[in-house]
Amino acid sequence: MVKSGYHGPLEPIDDWCWRIPTTYKAGMRVEGRIFADRRLIEQVRADQAAEQVANVAMLPGIQMASLAMPDIHWGYGFPIGGVAATDPAEGGVISPGGVGYDINCGVRLVRSKLTADDVQPRIEALTNALFKRVPAGVGRGGPYLFDKKELRRLLGEGVGYLKTKGLATQGDLDHTEAGGCLDGADPDAVSDRAVARGGDQCGTLGSGNHFLEIQVVDEIFDEAAAETLGVAEGMVCLMIHSGSRGLGYQVCDDALRDLRGAPARYGISLPDRQLACAPVESPEGRAYLGAMRAAANYAWANRQLLMGQVREVLAEFFGQSWESLGLGLVYDVAHNIAKMEEHTVDGRVKTVCVHRKGATRAFPAGHADVPDQYRAIGQPVIIPGDMGRASWLLVGQPGSMERTFGSCCHGAGRVMSRTAAIQHAQGRRIDRELADQGVVARCRNWKGLAEEQPDAYKDVSQVVHVVHRAGLAKKVARLRPIGVVKG
Repeated sequence: MVKSGYHGPLEPIDDWCWRIPTTYKAGMRVEGRIFADRRLIEQVRADQAAEQVANVAMLPGIQMASLAMPDIHWGYGFPIGGVAATDPAEGGVISPGGVGYDINCGVRLVRSKLTADDVQPRIEALTNALFKRVPAGVGRGGPYLFDKKELRRLLGEGVGYLKTKGLATQGDLDHTEAGGCLDGADPDAVSDRAVARGGDQCGTLGSGNHFLEIQVVDEIFDEAAAETLGVAEGMVCLMIHSGSRGLGYQVCDDALRDLRGAPARYGISLPDRQLACAPVESPEGRAYLGAMRAAANYAWANRQLLMGQVREVLAEFFGQSWESLGLGLVYDVAHNIAKMEEHTVDGRVKTVCVHRKGATRAFPAGHADVPDQYRAIGQPVIIPGDMGRASWLLVGQPGSMERTFGSCCHGAGRVMSRTAAIQHAQGRRIDRELADQGVVARCRNWKGLAEEQPDAYKDVSQVVHVVHRAGLAKKVARLRPIGVVKG
């Protein structure tokens, strides 16, 4: 249950960022910083997410500040929308709560040569075809089955393993964050129970806020960047939002159990047991990182296989190969992950462990980790919205490196719990309301659409405006949903 709202201090740093001073709570090693405008900061006060920002500021080895994006809301231990970097050389810790249960939940954007005129007259039939083919829903398995040996290879190699099986192209790898594989993954650190849960779920959408959307690019804000990214006004794109499914959930659950006693063993005092953690360089920390990286690789493979099914459906539907339809991957970004990265802190380059929970990497132009094709404009940043409004494509800006360890928001951010959203939807047909707005929505049950109704979310355009003005990422294009598949 969400607790009552936050009543502590929030001091404006500028029009787009607010400070929680270290004097607020004993034990804060750094200040808290929340990116928001005056309207959004009032929504932030509605729950205890800002309190969680202050709690995260107490973690050993934390650098610069405990950070939160404008889509911040209450989460497990860390707020969703939280970013924290810890320095292993200063006793920095890794916390599963700073990654979340759905390890490497993320978003993939696929462009096409199709236009709104090609698709709009047939949108209901196309949405139905995708809904029929792409597995969605709680616990639902898919068409790709991996035995234990194959799955452990996939956990270690990510999308690269799928390429050896003809299920991914080099272009797909090139346009996936980290090439679709985190170094240091340790399949042997993943429990047999987690492996069993993942055997038939790679290539499935899942439930909750996961989705597959057919979208139309309805406005371009940066023509040069849009051209480099291969998107244009009126173009039909497809967006895939999913993660590591039951396998990732089990990895997190196992880690929280294994780390329960670690803070006491290492003399770490925590304000919230949900922040269970261990030093990055400890045996417990290394074990979790190895398993988390393996689950992240599984998630990238999951979205790759989902994209493969989308390509197949569209090829059959339009009677052309997916290549002739131009179904190329723009980019795939993770938004529940911890990664070792180099950042400048107080004038010194350090290797830090960056936790991004409900936050997206947003590296600027010139960064070595941005694909060659996009290096002149910056890393693509994909920000999904709700089913009834819009999603956004941005590119990372230098301000992200200066202010947020190369990070940006990841979505709109909830303003209603799922329980409250269901109560709010009583007596309503969310699918019909969306149809009146020109959006065809398909879901396994009424509850799924009720939980994810547009009213349950902040206005993503307002969230994106904040990160744009704060210099974290720059607007490139807005995408309007016309067809939605939910679990």
